[in-house]
Amino acid sequence: MANMALDNLKSVADADVAGKRVLVRADLNVPMQNGEISDATRIERFLPVVKDLVSRGARVIIMTHFGRPKGQVDPALSLKPVADKVGEMLSPTKVGFTTDCIGSVAEEAVNSLADGEVLMLENLRFHAGETDNDPAFTAQLAKLGDIYVSDAFSTSHRAHASTEGIARHLPAFAGPLMMAEVSALKVALEAPKRPVAAVVGGAKVSTKIQLLTNLVNKVDMVIVGGGMANTFLYAQGIGVGKSLCEPDFVDTVEEILGRAAESGCKVILPTDVVVAREFKEGAPSEICDVSAVPSDAMILDAGPQSVAMLVERLLSCKTLVWNGPMGAFEISPFGEGTFALARAAAQATTEGQLTTIAGGGDTVAALNSAGVTEDFTYVSTAGGAFLEWLEGRALPGVVALTRN
Repeated sequence: MANMALDNLKSVADADVAGKRVLVRADLNVPMQNGEISDATRIERFLPVVKDLVSRGARVIIMTHFGRPKGQVDPALSLKPVADKVGEMLSPTKVGFTTDCIGSVAEEAVNSLADGEVLMLENLRFHAGETDNDPAFTAQLAKLGDIYVSDAFSTSHRAHASTEGIARHLPAFAGPLMMAEVSALKVALEAPKRPVAAVVGGAKVSTKIQLLTNLVNKVDMVIVGGGMANTFLYAQGIGVGKSLCEPDFVDTVEEILGRAAESGCKVILPTDVVVAREFKEGAPSEICDVSAVPSDAMILDAGPQSVAMLVERLLSCKTLVWNGPMGAFEISPFGEGTFALARAAAQATTEGQLTTIAGGGDTVAALNSAGVTEDFTYVSTAGGAFLEWLEGRALPGVVALTRN
């Protein structure tokens, strides 16, 4: 993470924006059904930066992608419904919309903006130059603004024109969502209060090799859950029946365990598990020791002894990073291990004993199911960008903001 020079990040709160054209990169890739926005959460989270810029007399130009039109104009992926929703939620502030994001149409719309007005550009990905980070396309975007602001951490793992290229042309600043995300992740991995625990769950070791390799060098304890734990158990000669397992990754597991031993990181696996013969809602289940998994059964959750042990270990820590569930939480009754651990972490957070940073689609869904999302210190909805940060990768969209 040192190669991201995070101390160089400048907040738009400190920028002089009065009378300036401020190009703001948002992530308003919202879910849509039958032409209607079905969940406006991303818009709600983004609006504070727009309101702030408007109150300071900026001319705000919002740019975002929507879906995957692959460089072609696709009317079904137009941002007009999103612009209408932004206008409705920002009322009485005027919000315009332009049918392109570059060229004379966009330039005329931008030039007609008055101080304190807002314009949304059409879908950036209607042009192949966006995802190609094409210099000519980037230069056309940059012509529309005096200042660039990124408030889209969730897109910052991609080196696209609007996330990386444009920062080479204009003074670049971070918006409040970007600042909050970076601050939370710095707290978790750059200068955390120790001991630090990481919960890493999910189906497969193969998808989290880089994550585990990075974390065992950063944290004091890694709690392995979900289907991944089965491969760790299998690598230690423990039978896992018909459970999801990746025998081809035993060498990888052993390498991760070796690195953990070298860095003094404890890797913690379940000691008892919940098993069933069928993977379906309400399937008959039983609890057994990990050494006694029936050959015709599947491990679908951590058992109560494991959860009690994990909660005890968690309460000895000061910081927790969480990515991935402990079991098949979406199917009852196999979410109890995840929910119990999440509730214990949430309670320790509200009592001021633990700083909790969580992220990833399944993780957010599990915390929502457990009813504890609001009690965690920070829950990232950034998906891929959050994961790549935990893997120790430099994010192009963050690096771009630290250059000037």
